[in-house]
Amino acid sequence: MLSGTLLQITQPAGAFADTLSTTAAAMQPQSGEIKLSILDLALKGGWIMVPLALMSFFAVYIFVERYIVINRASREENNFMNNIRDFIHNGRIDSALSLCKNNQSPIARMIEKGINRIGKPLNDINAAIENVGKLEVAKLEKNLAGLATVAGAAPMLGFLGTVTGMVKAFYDMSMAGNNIDIALLSSGIYQAMITTVAGLIVGIIAYICYNILVARVEKVVFILEARATEFIDLLHEPAS
Repeated sequence: MLSGTLLQITQPAGAFADTLSTTAAAMQPQSGEIKLSILDLALKGGWIMVPLALMSFFAVYIFVERYIVINRASREENNFMNNIRDFIHNGRIDSALSLCKNNQSPIARMIEKGINRIGKPLNDINAAIENVGKLEVAKLEKNLAGLATVAGAAPMLGFLGTVTGMVKAFYDMSMAGNNIDIALLSSGIYQAMITTVAGLIVGIIAYICYNILVARVEKVVFILEARATEFIDLLHEPAS
């Protein structure tokens, strides 16, 4: 009886091992299986992949270049405004201007314009500072419109590839007559699907990069407004 029980246990175990072996064999790539690399898939997308590739390089270049510029513009020198306050209260206008010229930042250029207007009405000083601030923000926003264009145009270009690919597939189908083959339609379907995926990928990446840069520009704008207000308040303070 014990031998019969062991036989019953051994048989399911053997069947389970056979099932695992069969599954592992099925998961292993067959010798005749065709593998496509990313480059091969991109080439099947047709000519539309060329402008999409150019758009992707353009978007990456703008993001990296603008990120570095905006990050540099957002940095503030320690005690910069405190030194400006001390110089102005002590009547050392030349030292304050020299400090601004040696500090190559949007804040320093904005404050420098305000110092050059000292002695004029505060409204004129405030207007001069605001004008410089707007110019500095415009410099920071350079090429951001191009990045937004890539974010919107890349998916549409991908959908254009989808349409042209399906037109090609139906054209090949009509020319084949009754001898329709899947291989005959594959090139058009490949183009339709691959261009859609590529366009969406480029568009999504460009959209995310655009919003990151816009957020960082808004941070710089906030800093500029705060320092402009601080400078105007400084002019109202009595000299020590």
